[in-house]
Amino acid sequence: MEKWTPKHEAPEPLEGPVVATVVGGTVLWFVLFLAQLPFYGWFADRGHTWWVWTPLAGAGLGLIGIWYVRGRDAALKRHAARAEVKDAAGAEAADKALSNDRPDRADRTA
Repeated sequence: MEKWTPKHEAPEPLEGPVVATVVGGTVLWFVLFLAQLPFYGWFADRGHTWWVWTPLAGAGLGLIGIWYVRGRDAALKRHAARAEVKDAAGAEAADKALSNDRPDRADRTA
């Protein structure tokens, strides 16, 4: 039996508005909870009260998700800013090194 090996590389993960998506989902879960709350008696009579509490649990987990993705987003932005500063410093150092190699360059342009 042949061992499974991938034939191609996995695609890069999609990045999108993750914070907005999680906030929207959390709001939707909470709205579903509020919409079912007036019918609590009907659900209780039929033994389906879990239908009311499930959206509340989803909203609670969504709050944890919001906290998580906001922290992740902030960390990604900090990393990108550091990389940009590092690249700018590296480019500046490279330019300085190149200009030090040819001191007569300024004399030729005059």
